[in-house]
Amino acid sequence: MSEYRDAGVDIDAGNKSEEFIGAEVKRTYNAQVISGVGGFGAVFSLSKVKKMKNPLLVSTMDGVGTKVKVAARMDVWDTVGADIVNHCSNDLAAMGAEPLFFLDYLASSKIAPEKIRKIVSGMANACEAIKCPLVGGETAEMPGVYGEGETDIVGCMVGVVEKKDLFDNSKIKSGDTLVGIASSGLHTNGYSLARKVLLDKAGFSLQDFLPELGCTIGEELLKVHKSYSKNIFTLRKKVKVKGIAHITGGGLYENVPRILPRGLSASYDYSTIESPHIFRLIQRSGGIPTDEMYRTFNMGVGLVVVVAKKDAKKTAKILKGLGERAWVLGAVIRQ
Repeated sequence: MSEYRDAGVDIDAGNKSEEFIGAEVKRTYNAQVISGVGGFGAVFSLSKVKKMKNPLLVSTMDGVGTKVKVAARMDVWDTVGADIVNHCSNDLAAMGAEPLFFLDYLASSKIAPEKIRKIVSGMANACEAIKCPLVGGETAEMPGVYGEGETDIVGCMVGVVEKKDLFDNSKIKSGDTLVGIASSGLHTNGYSLARKVLLDKAGFSLQDFLPELGCTIGEELLKVHKSYSKNIFTLRKKVKVKGIAHITGGGLYENVPRILPRGLSASYDYSTIESPHIFRLIQRSGGIPTDEMYRTFNMGVGLVVVVAKKDAKKTAKILKGLGERAWVLGAVIRQ
């Protein structure tokens, strides 16, 4: 007699993972979570939202891409769990929205309960840090769809913003200032190129310790994608922020233009950017042109905040007081 296990799907392993997940995510719950993991859907109260004058729901979904390849080779999984939460929180912050709740999607060729526990633990820690409940998700075992040992990590976050607080990018004008906020490394973009250059072409090992990095290459590549969410909302209480760009795939070249009105462009003082050593190592090892580096990686800039010129120095000072490395990066100009 054939069983589901014979086709490559282990229901018992899935159930064991669900037990781990339930214990981890419940510590992220708040009073608005009516029911979460275990049901056919999560139930979240909008009691606080309905007190807002004109609330708008904002949603985002993303993945951590091929960074999971590094996680698999290092057998370190909590960081990529945190990555996806923080990535989504930054996307919401770029719209002016605060997180309400988060859901995840984890898919593998074969469910490994301990791996799932570590990923979800990383997610739960990141959710706790930004006070965003992890209310549910999906753990799928799909042999034949994913290769042996492969895992995909995707997240969806829903947030809320008062209509008057939604960033109106049409208000951005020539002469406004671009304030950069430092990244913690590659974050979650450019890993296909980074792995090809460092591991295949240059022949480095993930276990190689490099003094200029202060850690192994694997540890550097697994540094967590920073969340700027809490600090952005503190900043907004003190300065008029006109717009925010989250510097993800496409780098400065493609992400800042997404928030600029037609006829305007960004001018950068590249000499102000203190790119972490990992970017220099990738460029040197691969002989990659500078333009291609800036089109692929964040190059040390995790977020770009647009403010009036008169507020630029104040903005950088406030962010520095919150523990961020922030500086005047450039200006908005006419094309």
